[in-house]
Amino acid sequence: MTENKQEILKNLCYTELVYERINKKLNTKFSKEQIEEYMLKILKDTDVDFFTKTGKNYYITNTKSNIRVTINSNTFRIITVDKIK
Repeated sequence: MTENKQEILKNLCYTELVYERINKKLNTKFSKEQIEEYMLKILKDTDVDFFTKTGKNYYITNTKSNIRVTINSNTFRIITVDKIK
């Protein structure tokens, strides 16, 4: 999964709607740049053991930040971010 993590970090992308979705789900008011920096930091800080692929998506769980990031495995586009309890 290490090579997948590097590929995800290299090709990560966003849609206009996902910026709004991330702010809504995390209850924040980050700018696009802040979201991109935050997501990159989360993904870099997350150990490769917490990267899983199920179907067509990657699920990255960061327990320190209590969030799970869902990324499309074909386009490397962030789909959503969820708080975990």
